[in-house]
Amino acid sequence: MSLVDTNWLEENIDNVKIIDCSWHMPQTQRNGLEEYNKEHIPNAIFFDLDKNSKLDTDLPHMLTDSRSWEKIMSNIGISNNDRIVIYDNSDVISSCRCWYNLIYYGHDPKLVHVLNGGFKKWKKENKAIDNKKVIPKTSSYSCKENKGLVKNKKQIDENIDTKEFNVFDARSRERFEGKVAEPRKGLRSGSIKNSFCLPFSELINDDHTFVSKDKIQAQFGLFKLDLNKNTVFTCGSGVTASVLALAYSLINDKYMPTIYDGSWSEYGKN
Repeated sequence: MSLVDTNWLEENIDNVKIIDCSWHMPQTQRNGLEEYNKEHIPNAIFFDLDKNSKLDTDLPHMLTDSRSWEKIMSNIGISNNDRIVIYDNSDVISSCRCWYNLIYYGHDPKLVHVLNGGFKKWKKENKAIDNKKVIPKTSSYSCKENKGLVKNKKQIDENIDTKEFNVFDARSRERFEGKVAEPRKGLRSGSIKNSFCLPFSELINDDHTFVSKDKIQAQFGLFKLDLNKNTVFTCGSGVTASVLALAYSLINDKYMPTIYDGSWSEYGKN
């Protein structure tokens, strides 16, 4: 139950913690926090994907250390037994990255959900919104990292020869094939050797909902791979990789999301 629909959230809105994890690509010139301050789902807490990541690196929104994550969660009032629904108002479905982070740091996956269709669908259905400032009650969160759910560059390089896991890239085909420049400066064009391209946008409908499980299964089936082998997702900076990871979890309920955290922001450095 990685996904919940808007009606489910409306019915259960008083029984869950709601997180707005809207994050936008720099070139869009949109600001998630500014948009949240203007309107959000009632009681939603804003989660700043950039600020709540590793800060002493030039790579975008990398996983932070466990002590920092405990402080982040405690400050926004999240407890270990909370049922959480994450949404966004972003074209890159950034809520999935927060979903991945929570699972990585040990929150029960059965308690972490993404709102299918996000804020766009919620608003279109004329469900309740407000702009009230939410002041969370501080909690005492503890985490336990699932370190097997993240890959580093050394592991990605070794896998080119060992082929221990499949690597799927969520970027567009043009970026994967090196036909267009990368949106971030200082990165060469191209992709990781022996990786496979599955643009996350091909698994998302126009209304920001995920396509059906049958369509997700068909998209992965095109590669004719052994999907029982461990599967790792990458992209430009670890955000849309998480979209693919969530989509894959919908057709493989035993799958735990595994991300190359540095993604092309690290791998494509000149």
